[in-house]
Formats: sequence, structure tokens, C-alpha cells
Amino acid sequence: MKAEFINPFYQATINVFKLMLDIDVTRDQSKALQEMLGKKEVGVAIDVTGDLSGCILYRFSDTTILEMVKIMSGMEFDAIDSFVTSALGEVSNIISGNAVSSLFDQNYKCDIKPPRIIIEDEKPICLEGSQVLKIPLDTPIGKLQIHMTLKENVH
Repeated sequence: MKAEFINPFYQATINVFKLMLDIDVTRDQSKALQEMLGKKEVGVAIDVTGDLSGCILYRFSDTTILEMVKIMSGMEFDAIDSFVTSALGEVSNIISGNAVSSLFDQNYKCDIKPPRIIIEDEKPICLEGSQVLKIPLDTPIGKLQIHMTLKENVH
């Protein structure tokens, strides 16, 4: 996968976490994967269409999610409920929207579909059978990962 497809999502994640949560994000080494999404994690899948097609999956541990929503809302949560997953979907949607805007600046016209919440070992269909690039990220409130499968469409 081309770096010009990856970097907008990484940069958008850094920017959104800094703006919304006042948290710095650092990147570990990226890895190519065939399988993904383990236990005790919640993910948000967002399909990309247009000049590029594929899927972006944002994965978060339970503790990371609860801390994110606490910072955003000022309220304590001890379980992942519909309010928490809604907030998580919104953050992931904002990241993806910003990334697609950056891709547009590189002459890739893309759109995103509404976010889908993926619980624990559920796999988004858009990632099955695809080579997936994993971008592990660290924050002061926990780890998250971006799993990407994007390809350029020939017109």
C-alpha cells in the first residue's frame, strides 16, 4: 500500500486526538497482516469509495475507549454502552473525513460510508481476504490500531 494512502489517516488521527482529547499519538512500526481483530477490543469500520476503495478499521481496547469518552464528555463510564460506541464512531468518522480531505488534496476523490461498530471477534466483511496494513499507535491513555486495506481504482 502506498505511503500517500497511509499518511493521511495517521496524520488525521494525530490531529483529531490532539484537538479533541489534548493527547499526543506516537506510531510504532507498521505491519502487514492477513488476519485481524482479537478479543476484548472494539473497532469502528469505515468503507472508502471513489478513486480509492477499501476499508479502515480503528481498533481500541476497552480501557482506551472508556478513557477517551471520559475526556470528551467529562463523565465516568464503567462499561461500553450505546453512548460510548456512538462517541467512538464519531471520533473515527472525523478522523476518516479529515483523511479523505487530505487525499483530495493529492487528487484522490474519495468518500466514506457511515461508521460500523465492530465488537470483539466480529470481522468486517470489507477486510476479509485482503492484505491489511496495521498501524499500531500509542497514547498516554492506551493503545489503538488502524487497520487499512486501500487500493487505487482504475478508471
